[in-house]
Amino acid sequence: MVSVYTMTTSVPGAIDRLDAALIELLATEPRVGVLEASRRLGVARGTVQARLDRLADRGVITGYGPDVDPAALGYEVTAFITLEIRQAGGHDPVAERLATIPEVLEVHTITGPGDLLCRVVARTNADLQRVLDAIVSAEGVVRSATLISLATQVRYRVLPLVRAAASGAGPPPPTPATRRVTPEN
Repeated sequence: MVSVYTMTTSVPGAIDRLDAALIELLATEPRVGVLEASRRLGVARGTVQARLDRLADRGVITGYGPDVDPAALGYEVTAFITLEIRQAGGHDPVAERLATIPEVLEVHTITGPGDLLCRVVARTNADLQRVLDAIVSAEGVVRSATLISLATQVRYRVLPLVRAAASGAGPPPPTPATRRVTPEN
């Protein structure tokens, strides 16, 4: 149980121990309801709902959908592709064209040798060639370099980051922390 008297903060972007406990509960048991979450965390149902709403409004919680494993859908090859693009059109038009390719899971603007980094999936290495052809045919793409992932050593995760943010570990917040002792938060 989390003490309601030690869990609130007014620092923008900060989360407290109750926020972290709620996020961890939802991450491990996404089907838990608000009432059950309040029971497990030892706080009122309204507190849990208010926290969820606040975390969603701030963009901390971005969704409640299922996590889907592309390999379970038959997309067993994961690759990372660095793209060089023509600078005249900018990144956005190229990213919009890449977003029309279903196998393109993510596109990031990057620094270093390249302009965009894409995470893609394919059914086989031969199918990856089809995906690459679609990517390099997108208007604005000049060159690509591909790395095929052999194994995922550390899966995408945020719970360690959530715990660190709630404990105050890591870089200091942008403004000094001020604590409020209010049971309604």
